[in-house]
Amino acid sequence: MLKKAWLLKLLLNIWPPFLFTGIKVTELSSDFRQAKVRLKMRAWNKNALGTHFGGSLFSMTDPFYVLMILARLDNQYYVWDKSADIDFIKPGKGEVTADFYVSDDFINEIIEKTRHGEKYQPTVNVYVKNIDGELVAKLNRRLYIRQKNKPTLLT
Repeated sequence: MLKKAWLLKLLLNIWPPFLFTGIKVTELSSDFRQAKVRLKMRAWNKNALGTHFGGSLFSMTDPFYVLMILARLDNQYYVWDKSADIDFIKPGKGEVTADFYVSDDFINEIIEKTRHGEKYQPTVNVYVKNIDGELVAKLNRRLYIRQKNKPTLLT
């Protein structure tokens, strides 16, 4: 796992699924607490109705919570996207953004819930908004988190 946020941001921005869709990571804090992603409307990424493809809106939210949590937990955990769903609120036109935040409280909750080797499956919400701050889509992303080395119980 990359520990340099600037390098991860660069690699994500040249990663073909993001690059060719028009998805750009505009912010990734050095401590992996916050990220912001943008998707601009282009001729090649709009659907027949002139709005963003739903798949592009979905994709722009995909790896961030997993990568940010992995970085915050020093790669000592398995962190996977287990499932996700999207609720389209209004058509996405022009530029849309999504913000991600991994708080200290959330990290502490993960550590506590997995302390004895248990799996933890929290749901995180992501909100895709247009340039006016209006909600375009809401995503629920269910994560799977477990320590790589399960602690052994002494009896």
